[in-house]
Amino acid sequence: MTDGTNQAGEGILDGVRVLDLSTGIAGPVATMLLAEVGADVVKVEPSLRDPGRDHPGYRTWNRSKRSVALDISAEEGRRQLEQLLGAADVLVHEMGPAAAAAAGLDDDALAARHPRLIVSSVLSWPANHPDADRPVDETLAMARLGVFDEQLPWMRSGPTFLRFPIGSWGAVYTAATGIIARLIHRRRTGIAGPAHTSLVQGAMVPIGMHWSRAERPSAALAAGFPKEGRGSQATIYECRDGGWIHVMGNPLQVPRIADFVAGYEGEGPVPFALRHPGIDWVNPATALVANFRTAPRSVWLEELWTNDVPVQPCEPFGAVFDDEQARTNGYVIDIDDPEEGSITVGGMPLTVTPPQTIKGPAPAQGAHTAEVLAEWTAADAAEPEAPSTGERSALRYPLEGVKVLDLGNYLAGPYAAQMLADLGADVVKLESTTGDPMRAAAWPFAGCQRGKRGLALDLKSPEARPALEAALAWADVVHHNLRMPAARRLGLDYDSVRLVNPDVVFCHASSYGPLGARADWPGYDQLFQAQCGWEVEGAGEGNPPMWLRFGFMDHQCAMSSAVATLLALYYRDRTGKGQAVAGSLLGAGALTASETFRRRDGTLAPHARLDALQIGVSEGRRIVEVMDGWLAVAADRPDQINALRDVNLRGQGLDDALGELAAAGVPAEEVRLEQRYPFFDDPANQAAGLVAAYDHAEWGKLEQPGGLWWFANLNVRLELAPPALGEHTVEVLGDMGLDRGTIDALIAGRIAVQHGHSPQDTPPTGT
Repeated sequence: MTDGTNQAGEGILDGVRVLDLSTGIAGPVATMLLAEVGADVVKVEPSLRDPGRDHPGYRTWNRSKRSVALDISAEEGRRQLEQLLGAADVLVHEMGPAAAAAAGLDDDALAARHPRLIVSSVLSWPANHPDADRPVDETLAMARLGVFDEQLPWMRSGPTFLRFPIGSWGAVYTAATGIIARLIHRRRTGIAGPAHTSLVQGAMVPIGMHWSRAERPSAALAAGFPKEGRGSQATIYECRDGGWIHVMGNPLQVPRIADFVAGYEGEGPVPFALRHPGIDWVNPATALVANFRTAPRSVWLEELWTNDVPVQPCEPFGAVFDDEQARTNGYVIDIDDPEEGSITVGGMPLTVTPPQTIKGPAPAQGAHTAEVLAEWTAADAAEPEAPSTGERSALRYPLEGVKVLDLGNYLAGPYAAQMLADLGADVVKLESTTGDPMRAAAWPFAGCQRGKRGLALDLKSPEARPALEAALAWADVVHHNLRMPAARRLGLDYDSVRLVNPDVVFCHASSYGPLGARADWPGYDQLFQAQCGWEVEGAGEGNPPMWLRFGFMDHQCAMSSAVATLLALYYRDRTGKGQAVAGSLLGAGALTASETFRRRDGTLAPHARLDALQIGVSEGRRIVEVMDGWLAVAADRPDQINALRDVNLRGQGLDDALGELAAAGVPAEEVRLEQRYPFFDDPANQAAGLVAAYDHAEWGKLEQPGGLWWFANLNVRLELAPPALGEHTVEVLGDMGLDRGTIDALIAGRIAVQHGHSPQDTPPTGT
């Protein structure tokens, strides 16, 4: 249990000062992560009580920080804020361009007064987008983006109110990665500037595997993953005791289940998960449904785990606080809260050295005003180490010059490497000669592979070892999500890799974390949506658990491992030392349960509950059907709720309804429908860099959701399509130091694959 005795300055970001003017989830959690790796994070709050403090999540999202209360509408408050800005390295806020300009906190004004300051605004829409001044609100942003229409509800047609804050939890990590990438770039060049992101860009992370458009798509890419198919709902089973489990593997590996299915003669009912109005389902799995109803959940979990079948229970929200594996890895922790006493909360999702450290509970409002104003002066602010002139100051991308070897498969590993590629790193995807297993699906594969050069090697062949070692020696970063027993057999664990490259940054993305009994267990996104409570919460009150098709737990894991990797790069720049770091599905997933906490008596702090029709979580925060579509309302204050009650939406069209709500002061947006292709055609999205377009080796012109950040004086690198298998093998192996004769021999022996070349096309060895 933390007692708050650890002090700032004991982590990777020792000496970095961060001003946090944000609210809600995205900005506060991003800065909390920075605080717990050593940054001195000061939360600037109003002089009057911040209503956000009433949210249970505040106790997690703002721990490890100090609080300063300022009235920045008054001259003295503005003077004090200016003093803090002069001493800060990073400012995080949620003011749109117009509000920031009115407060003198726009990018140009800040750059003129504080040229060493990194500024990250976390808005609903990107800071360079025409919608940048819209209210910062998860519900409104996701409605306007079109994400609510990407999940079918259980009991009706139309869009679904997404209980998981998909934009906010994405923006946690786009904000954190953007800031750390900027810190790396500033250390190397002396140049600061913006690192802006948004809830929309956070949502683009998981939506990227569903939204794409290709000139000549493969059959799998064209088919995609239609929401009507409902995907993994068919692998959620009810047990005899009414408990539910999510199975991601072949349950017939369990002898008892195989025997039951082999002798099953009844047809049985169609499972709830396969029913939907207007769809005539053919159910091939009724034998399995009947099987799981023959024993309680605990029995099936034990038998499936014993037979190495990936499975987790569909738990209620907050149950992850009791998980022993999560506690072993520090993913859930106990803290002493000054108001609530001992509470259990989402913990520390990153494995880095020096480790994450919780400095104390969320502070009382204004508790540190005097001491921070006394400490933070421009005179003692550290200057960037590198000069602002010279060749390195002309870098185009934050991570230009960084070399990354991506050995991951599926999604949770490769997406992190894609983020590093977007930030400008030279990323090589090294896969087997048969390809990443997710290539067969195409749509999720494409969503996590852009920006990389493709290298294909048969890593099980001893003849590939010299090429593999050349790749390991070439890299600044080695990143993968292989199960560690397999990685050790291939010589891809940290101890083996650092024998080849002693200064390497090595990142492993796992399912359950590096410690504990489940450290080497397999895992899937679905299991952690189940275990962390989101399949129950997202289904609506009283409904069977529902998997959300965005794969957001895979993405949370990937993004957290990207944060860990960037921190290790920053640390290596400071100290010259490489290290092993890690992220996991369980670690990132447990943190998303931080909307609540568990008290000593076992009760949970109140949290929002989705209604049975999956329309909303309260009278004022919901989606509403009107004559020609749907709209979303976000009325939280009593005056807004009262105004909403006075507006009659029955019989209204969208435009009229939105007009009346605006006149009444009720925040509202159209719930946009079928946005997959209109997103790419929107000129505003194109101009803001939200659309990436490039030529794919097989699919022709390919469009995907684009940049996750706006850096203003730096670019995001969006120029390489996802690689075909072995598309750059010859080029990459040459860059890694192999001569052409050796490369040709590898291809001739089918130890390596070059796209478009069959063995007979390969010149004789030595030419």
